[in-house]
Amino acid sequence: MSKTALVAGVTGIGGSAIAALLVEQGWTVYGLARSGTEQPGVIPVSADLLDAKGTAAALADINPDAVYITTWLRQETEAENIRVNAAMVRNLLAGLPKGPRHVALVTGLKHYLGPFEAYGKGSLPQTPFREEQGRLDIENFYYAQEDELFAAAERDGFSWSVHRPHTVIGKALGNAMNMGTTLAVYATLCRETGRPFTFPGSAAQWRSLTDMTDAGQLAQQLLWATETPAAHDQAFNIVNGDIFRWEWMWGRIAEWFGLQAAPFDGTERPLAQQMADDSAVWRQIAEREQLVEPDLARLASPWHTDADLGRPIEVVTDVSKSRRMGFAAYQPTDDAFFALFEQLRAERIIP
Repeated sequence: MSKTALVAGVTGIGGSAIAALLVEQGWTVYGLARSGTEQPGVIPVSADLLDAKGTAAALADINPDAVYITTWLRQETEAENIRVNAAMVRNLLAGLPKGPRHVALVTGLKHYLGPFEAYGKGSLPQTPFREEQGRLDIENFYYAQEDELFAAAERDGFSWSVHRPHTVIGKALGNAMNMGTTLAVYATLCRETGRPFTFPGSAAQWRSLTDMTDAGQLAQQLLWATETPAAHDQAFNIVNGDIFRWEWMWGRIAEWFGLQAAPFDGTERPLAQQMADDSAVWRQIAEREQLVEPDLARLASPWHTDADLGRPIEVVTDVSKSRRMGFAAYQPTDDAFFALFEQLRAERIIP
């Protein structure tokens, strides 16, 4: 039986990964983005989710069995994050001609850590983070997105799932939260200029255990939750399944790029400062090596990498809930980084 999916945010890291998996599995896939998409096998849908009437018009002839919401827009304040991102979920689900069978929403660990304005501050749940831990007593756009999802599910009768990845490793140009490509670009700049490959974050992150989420791992859980009745109307953490310390991973990444990792002395050296004047250098590299993207701002998101690597607390995620239900996928995180770096090199994004 033919299955149809709509992926909102299809040009992002998570959206492109679930779209590719669905195409591979034989689904008919519509990919929604403001500027469309050229992803193989994906039918492009251009829409601005802040425009309710325009969104409904763009979706008028689409009746998906499953909808995947992987998009968000960063705003200056959390109040604006809530207003804008809740409206996007609301307009998308209200704009469909009829309710789908299942809707999956991708959020993240800010569910437990708080929004950017209060990131990792105040009274936080104990690690490892578990899904049964309640919402923080603070406004958070993830909670607003969930509430829009729950209201639409009650109205239209579909099942839902919420997926909370840690930092996602995957490829997407122009993405606001892209640690893997950011580190690849930073390593390339260090190699080009002879600067030390210096860990930019906190001593707590350097020494503590942590985890991450490969985009393919996220995609597999999204599809699993769609097709597994026991997983319906549930929230799930999703990480690779391994744990590591950055004092080990930093050396692994350095080695891949032929660099020597600089000793870490406990001083934070944010990438936003280290890379502040690198646009011209990157453009020179791109022109010399015939890379596809000379604009550093479209490749690197130093602010987001700094937010993750600068956290003053341990961040480890429990994934027992989905494992008990049968989701057994596993992905070593260093392999996920290396696979991304190889893809970036093959596609002439890094030299």
